[in-house]
Amino acid sequence: MVLRTVAMPKDTNPNGDIFGGWIMSQMDLGGGVLAKEVAHGRVVTVTADKLTFVRPVQVGDTVCVYGEVTRVGRTSTDIRLETWARAMVSDFARPRHLVTTGTFRYVAIDEDGRPRVIPHDERFEHLRT
Repeated sequence: MVLRTVAMPKDTNPNGDIFGGWIMSQMDLGGGVLAKEVAHGRVVTVTADKLTFVRPVQVGDTVCVYGEVTRVGRTSTDIRLETWARAMVSDFARPRHLVTTGTFRYVAIDEDGRPRVIPHDERFEHLRT
């Protein structure tokens, strides 16, 4: 898990569901945390690919974003993200449901905002391309 939050009324679309852009931004925040760990420093988002919105999120749902590093290149890394939600009720045994999936690409940058090489890290070496 790379992020956990609660969907609030201010984040709704005109239909009363949580706005897809809000969900995407939560995915980007969580993915950025993991990408920063991979890159050992500052990263920027360069693409969000194959976002699939499976199911709506309701106000008050607990939203969790899970991330998995799928590729580490010379200056970029790909993170597959899944967003899951569970209704905020007193019965915490209720199952979570998948709401969104997608792959985000992040580029490591230096202090001038230029791409930099991602240092080798044994935890991610098997994902190097």
